[in-house]
Amino acid sequence: MWKPAERLRITKSQRAQVEGWMTSPTTQQRVVHRSRIVLLAASGTANHAIAEEVGVSRPTVLLWRRRFEQEGPDGLLRDRPRGSGKPPLPEKKIQAVIEATLHAKPKGATHWSVRSMAKAQGISPAAVQRIWAAHGLKPHLVRTFKLSRDPRFLEKLRDVVGLYLNPPEHALVLCFDEKSQIQALDRTQPGLPLKKGRAGTQTHDYKRNGTTSLFVALNLLDGTVIGECMSRHRHQEFLRFLKRLDRETPRRLPLHLILDNYQTHKHPQVQRWLERHPRFHFHFIPTSSSWLNLVERWLRELTDKAIRRGAFPSVPALVAAIYDYIEHSNRDPKPLVWTATADQIVAKVSRGKAKLETLH
Repeated sequence: MWKPAERLRITKSQRAQVEGWMTSPTTQQRVVHRSRIVLLAASGTANHAIAEEVGVSRPTVLLWRRRFEQEGPDGLLRDRPRGSGKPPLPEKKIQAVIEATLHAKPKGATHWSVRSMAKAQGISPAAVQRIWAAHGLKPHLVRTFKLSRDPRFLEKLRDVVGLYLNPPEHALVLCFDEKSQIQALDRTQPGLPLKKGRAGTQTHDYKRNGTTSLFVALNLLDGTVIGECMSRHRHQEFLRFLKRLDRETPRRLPLHLILDNYQTHKHPQVQRWLERHPRFHFHFIPTSSSWLNLVERWLRELTDKAIRRGAFPSVPALVAAIYDYIEHSNRDPKPLVWTATADQIVAKVSRGKAKLETLH
């Protein structure tokens, strides 16, 4: 038999509140256990017996008896904050991690991982994660870039950005590009569909069933596109698409096409055709500056939403999926709006070049 403990003092209102927590189905279990301890202690049950009945240790029983005496029922609802078990890292060690991350590389690797940095600095991986997160360091990520070396970069940049920000009146501005060699890929086995708690699946290997090339022009004014898939990617196909643009756009309006420097766009036959159709005006973006052509953004959406995760047993199936996406896009077009000025772009490119020069 356990020796009875001194009864815990509890008022009628406090007892009613604690008993209410005991019977409520929404009360957290930790609060239910603490309430049982209090009610048993109020009945004079020995502390060891309470611990055995509730399934906790005797120090825990003593803790919640004392908490109830000091704070009443409210003391059962919250845990007091616990202090850190380890002292914080010294500022010198934090700076050492930052310096190593920015200016050094681990032996035999191109970049630091959490564990390699933790081993090198003699701290825990969690500490490295906290330091990197606090200072915005992500050594596992890298972004690609390429600065244009086009000698007419500034001239072409101002020409194209001028069309975006101040398009000519009574004319159409079309962003043109080709997405060549789109592969009709079919998976070697059927994938499993998406279900609750599991992502959809598809095999990593595939079968190639041919290719197609998409010629597409994005209307800067309303976001609609004119697109056509062709089996080849030559100046003949480019001329065929230009003739389609000539047919499907209002004859009275000049057409300003923004396009890249692909040789088919400058073929002699294309130049002769342009001489006979003076309403067409070509505006070439600088080399290595595909980001300047707004239709590239539309093509990325096409790839992400209609091609990358698709399975196409044939080229006609791929072409049908592309045309279906174009039709759906044109039903609810969303114009892409250019906001950066030519001066802002030039300033950013100049900063990039200056930074590169300091590294070499």
